[in-house]
Amino acid sequence: MSRPYAPACDRNREPILDVLREVLPASGRVLEIGSGTGQHAAYFSACFPNLIWLPSDLPENLPGIRQWIDDAGENCLDPVVVNLLSDDLQLPAADALICINTLHIVAWQGAVNLFAAANECLAPNAPLVLYGPYRYADRALEPSNVEFDEWLKARDSQSGIRSFEQICELASRNGFTLSQDRAMPANNRSLVFKKAP
Repeated sequence: MSRPYAPACDRNREPILDVLREVLPASGRVLEIGSGTGQHAAYFSACFPNLIWLPSDLPENLPGIRQWIDDAGENCLDPVVVNLLSDDLQLPAADALICINTLHIVAWQGAVNLFAAANECLAPNAPLVLYGPYRYADRALEPSNVEFDEWLKARDSQSGIRSFEQICELASRNGFTLSQDRAMPANNRSLVFKKAP
């Protein structure tokens, strides 16, 4: 069986790496939510040999993730099952959390559950890094993201590009403050939240 492959992972990994180099701790465990193909887990764990990398996703995606991380270093752990729509979502303890191109796929309740669970699992001052497209109240959505949003909603009415302001409100309710909002290639954004001390 060939490994799953997403071309976007190769395109966005370097810009995301630049952000992670700024915000990840020097040591500890990074929990990756929605690891997808596993490409990012394999790449980022190699870039941060002093960090323990824990990939996660739905059960059906774990075999593909394992194919990518089979050759990764010992600091990349076997992926665990995380379903953001679980009624009682509990996440493994971590010193940082990253979630790439996931919140526009999962239903809004998944974002609600993610921040609530992240507040429980993350260490004080830990970063929570989101990457993906967002809509802003003070500006029009980019034409490419309008098309992407329509495509997302056509395949699943619960999907869609999320509101930056609603994400920030959700974060604030769960003890996180926005520390960085950075423009990224292809009309994506990197949002970095910090858990309260």
